[in-house]
Amino acid sequence: MSASSNGSGTQSPTELSNPRTTDIDQLGTLELLHRLNAEDASVPTAVERALPEVARAVELAVHSLGSGGRVHYVGAGTSGRIAALDAAELPPTYNVPPEWFVVHLAGGQPAASGAVENAEDDDSAGAAAVREAAESTDLVLGLAASGRTPYVLGALRAARELGAGTVLVSANPYRAEGPPVDVEVVVETGPEPITGSTRMKAGTAQKLVLNSFSTAVMVRLGRTYSNLMVDMVATNTKLRERTVRILREATGASESECLAALRTTRGQLKTALVHLLGGVDAARAAEALARTHGHVRDALRVLES
Repeated sequence: MSASSNGSGTQSPTELSNPRTTDIDQLGTLELLHRLNAEDASVPTAVERALPEVARAVELAVHSLGSGGRVHYVGAGTSGRIAALDAAELPPTYNVPPEWFVVHLAGGQPAASGAVENAEDDDSAGAAAVREAAESTDLVLGLAASGRTPYVLGALRAARELGAGTVLVSANPYRAEGPPVDVEVVVETGPEPITGSTRMKAGTAQKLVLNSFSTAVMVRLGRTYSNLMVDMVATNTKLRERTVRILREATGASESECLAALRTTRGQLKTALVHLLGGVDAARAAEALARTHGHVRDALRVLES
């Protein structure tokens, strides 16, 4: 079903009435939840169809970060809050510098926990945020369910003027306004269960896209070994115990050997990993990682050559 087929011109599909939920206010609680869950179940399939474009966005981010640039997330309301959550979780999980992922939220910090009226309509504020913080080596990724939030479009327009890479993630295949972008990720989630409530399916899609995007970027940058978080920051007892488990799983070494390796490398998990797997001292392990920009498998190949 297209937006135009409903006589709504280029209106975003997220603003249309969902024929599967028109009786939702008459349902019992369990049936209501089943109906919502059935709508949610369609989201991963919609995300899957957009993965080729997500892959292109990942490549742009890897290039930017590898060239000394940064990734900027830009959003309003739910989109901005999802972006802020994704960016906040990357430093402790992958030990990346906090400045690698920058969030520009319409309305600023107060909008992280509540609505800031009219902030999303200020395209000049979005443009100013990017002009003040971004450079040509950066990637600016905008999130807007409708694909036409002025704050986000203003930011993307400014990013293009700077020569930065641009990505737009939306749920609207009929976007007919705003600047062109390098990659447009359209996740066609369709009408929301509650008309226009894009914190629902469109928001879930954005969360899935950003989870996959940032995780893939981290993997491509060597922040994992196999599926293990070998760059994590062990800041508490739980994480220190996880560090030992990761070393044991990756190397097959005993707990005492892993603890000794961590002491030798002053708690540097990735260096301890190369130290154990490569059979070299901590200094050579650290040197091999430095030569290969932190990629464990590449460091091990260097040590074998």
